[in-house]
Amino acid sequence: MPAYKAGATPKAKPGLETFKVSANENPYAPIPAIVDAITKAAQSVQRYPDPASIRLRTKLANKYKVNIENIQVGTGSVAVLTQLIQASSTVGNEVVFAWRSFEAYPIITKVAGAKPVMVPLTKTFEHDLDAMAKAITDKTSCVLLCSPNNPTGPAIKKEAFLKFIKQVPETVLVVLDEAYTEFVRDEDAVEGMRDAWKKPNVAILRTFSKAYGMAGLRVGFCIAQPHVIETLNKVALTFGVTNIAEEAGLAALDNEAELLQRIDMLVQERSRVVSELTKQGWNLAKADGNFIWLDLKEKAIDFATKCEELGLSVRVFANDGVRVTIAEKTANDRLLEICLKFQD
Repeated sequence: MPAYKAGATPKAKPGLETFKVSANENPYAPIPAIVDAITKAAQSVQRYPDPASIRLRTKLANKYKVNIENIQVGTGSVAVLTQLIQASSTVGNEVVFAWRSFEAYPIITKVAGAKPVMVPLTKTFEHDLDAMAKAITDKTSCVLLCSPNNPTGPAIKKEAFLKFIKQVPETVLVVLDEAYTEFVRDEDAVEGMRDAWKKPNVAILRTFSKAYGMAGLRVGFCIAQPHVIETLNKVALTFGVTNIAEEAGLAALDNEAELLQRIDMLVQERSRVVSELTKQGWNLAKADGNFIWLDLKEKAIDFATKCEELGLSVRVFANDGVRVTIAEKTANDRLLEICLKFQD
């Protein structure tokens, strides 16, 4: 069984500021309202949190114009995903997903006893939904779609998704993992709450970790029909979302406009980095998340080593590619310098 490998922290370099761009974290410190909420909530950590996270689920339900019965929260979207697969899949089942995609997918599938069915991405590093539809058999219990795809970047197109979902039996759970959806600016991309959530076999995953900058607090959520949420609750970790995390989530939703400004800043910085790399001659996958994918193949480790020497820790996939998070401008400028010299 493969082990999940988290993004590495760069080693200290005397006289050189280092940057961690390996974990798709938000580079900005929490907004004051979130810090205040955390500080206040910390005064009552001797108490158990609300096991049903009623206040956070209610606010999320109001935001997305659904009922509270359509919402479940957990300790990050990956935890909710784990519960979805546990609830839907076991020995003898198959879970279909694109590859390369989120590294946790094959791990979670195997832990549940099911068999991973990994469908190669297209030449443009996108989901091959036609091939994925053909991979569904009577053993398939779940299909995982990552949009935008981590680590390669492209979002799934709405038209392709709608065509695909018509081919999936209603007995098969389709999980649309939208951990990076706030960074998408492509009007043709699928958007779960517009295109999918009312379908009886679709579960949408979102998170506070990326765009909202709360990765250290572990809050994610699922939006689905009540029968999916009810089943999800049966395998959910009791008291998983702490009172500190819930209060921070409430503060984030109350101050969403301030957070959205930061997201726009990151999207603008992403556009700048992509533009500069394109000028350098790099052929990039479409970047719809808060990261870029460098298709380096056998040169991936050499590139990551060069980055490490110059104070950047990137996410390397040996003989495949390198994923780099869009971070502070200084970090991005250093990446651009490394990329320019690496091509020489």
